[in-house]
Amino acid sequence: MINHSKGFSLIELMIVIGIIGILSSVAFGFYRDNVIAANRTEGRSALESAAGTLEKCRSLYGGYNNANCNYADFTTESNFYTIKANGTITTSSFTLTAAPVAGSPQANDADCTTLTLTNTGIRGATGANTDDCW
Repeated sequence: MINHSKGFSLIELMIVIGIIGILSSVAFGFYRDNVIAANRTEGRSALESAAGTLEKCRSLYGGYNNANCNYADFTTESNFYTIKANGTITTSSFTLTAAPVAGSPQANDADCTTLTLTNTGIRGATGANTDDCW
């Protein structure tokens, strides 16, 4: 008498679970990298907005550092970046920096650790792959 069993053996199940584990670890890495890259948009947008505010100030009062402007460093809405002028606002120029907030997902962004924007529109970045930052 031949006994035909139905179902899967333990070995077959372990192989399938192993394959699923490998695929999910690769997929998670890509997902995390894409989320970090997407979050950079908030830093870029905040820099552009702050630069626009400073340009308006210069148009109205003749200088980026006029007392009526009241520019202050700030943290972005989702708490990913801190936007700072680092004392570089003068009458005729400024350089703004977006640095990741410690503990945020952006703190793990090795490709673009900081973003910068000047009054002349020069966009800069530091990190391992600065070509993709802006």
